[in-house]
Amino acid sequence: MSVQAYDPLAGERTPEGPQFDVFLAGTVFLDIIFTGLPAMPAAGTEIWAEGMGSCPGGIANLAIATSRLGLRTSLAAAFGDDDYGDFCWRTLEQQESVDLSRSQRFEHWHSPVTVSMAVHRDRSMVTHGHPAPMPANEMIGKPPPSRAVIVTLSPEEPLGDPDAACNWAELAHREGALIFADVGWDPSGAWPRSLLDQLGVCHAFMPNATEAMAYTGTETPRDALYAIADKVPLAVVTDGANGAMAIDSTTGEEAFVPAPRVTALDPTGAGDVFGAGFVLGTLCHWPLDDRLAFAEVCAALAVQQFGGSLAAPGWGDIADWWHEVRAAADHSGAYGSSLARRYAFLDRLVPTVPVGAVRRAVATIARYADVGMTSPASGKRPDEPHSPPEGEDPDTPRVPAQKE
Repeated sequence: MSVQAYDPLAGERTPEGPQFDVFLAGTVFLDIIFTGLPAMPAAGTEIWAEGMGSCPGGIANLAIATSRLGLRTSLAAAFGDDDYGDFCWRTLEQQESVDLSRSQRFEHWHSPVTVSMAVHRDRSMVTHGHPAPMPANEMIGKPPPSRAVIVTLSPEEPLGDPDAACNWAELAHREGALIFADVGWDPSGAWPRSLLDQLGVCHAFMPNATEAMAYTGTETPRDALYAIADKVPLAVVTDGANGAMAIDSTTGEEAFVPAPRVTALDPTGAGDVFGAGFVLGTLCHWPLDDRLAFAEVCAALAVQQFGGSLAAPGWGDIADWWHEVRAAADHSGAYGSSLARRYAFLDRLVPTVPVGAVRRAVATIARYADVGMTSPASGKRPDEPHSPPEGEDPDTPRVPAQKE
């Protein structure tokens, strides 16, 4: 089955429009993921994993998530000249259709590597890497025209600092790009509130609840949301299985959407997938409720799979999920009916998704199907294998990927 592209922004495009929908910069890791481990190995012992997959990680998680949703994505990153770099470059450019024209290969630079070991729905990681040979600002120069950039707030490369050189995200903003910001965990425990001063040049801020409360000094995710909304036009706080909430002062909307019920196996990259879905909905000018709901289901589909970027859903996965939910709504109780009502907006999108649209690399290290309920078509629970489409080899990944 040939993979077909779906362009959710087709109605927004003009000949004079920006070249890309999303521009990103960061570090790409080679992720090696071991799954199905009975326990972590004790010192001096060896254990066998049931499954293993390899994929680009780090900033590649976000780049792949946006590209699979049909956003034209460009990434600036350093790549080594080793086989790891070859694999990550090839996967991103050829398989995932991510533009790498602002990326560079560097001789004698070892590609960063992370080994992730999943045990009982938890994971541990070991990482090795060296600083990139060239700063992102030097590598990028003038960013390509784009609708949005997604950045992580950092004290090392602050946004909006009059005493610091203008970085690539601010240059993109001057050309019309919206800045969507996130923030990472602070291992020092300081959580400096001054970091939020950078939001003055941002359009949106999308932290998780723990980060939001720590940086704002508040005691609840809702209070953190209001504190953030005082600093940025579009404030979003994600709260895992509890859902997500947002305030969009540009439209006067405030919304809370619960997360779909799923069996979460691996949260790796879930925040990136949520962010990709939310950016897409914002660029498409959807109502705030729909943006949150769409981002939530993208993240929910991802956490049911092992594997970081490999788990990011495409429009084919979203269409499959919606067909199942709608078909089951009449006999799946109040929850199923509520889910069907909440996601009714997909009715105007899914019929335009082509047959054979991009799906995740389900054959690599996937465990569960997309729907957290019995399939009305197959009668199978999500932990049972689903039959492939007619004519498709059950061992062939819908999106090619490195596998063993």
